[in-house]
Amino acid sequence: MKDILVADDIIPVGQFKSGLAKYLKEIRNKRNSLIITQNGKPAGVLISPSEFDELRQTRMLIDSISRGLSDSKKGELFSTSQIRNELNKTRTEKKK
Repeated sequence: MKDILVADDIIPVGQFKSGLAKYLKEIRNKRNSLIITQNGKPAGVLISPSEFDELRQTRMLIDSISRGLSDSKKGELFSTSQIRNELNKTRTEKKK
């Protein structure tokens, strides 16, 4: 995600409404985010679909790592042979 430029990337909702198509095109082409304000306070953030996907994937990775660390602390671990057995079992079931 690129740095936010106060002069370019923070706009009031009225300005956003009047230039909606322009801002959507800009976000799609430049992959920047746009902070929309209402009554002088942040009200929303507009990002490109690709940036949204990237954020979701990053979040899913972080959640997965957190679950793994939590399981590890609880001692809920699998040995290599247990994992191999589960993989072989799954592969055999898929072939049927």
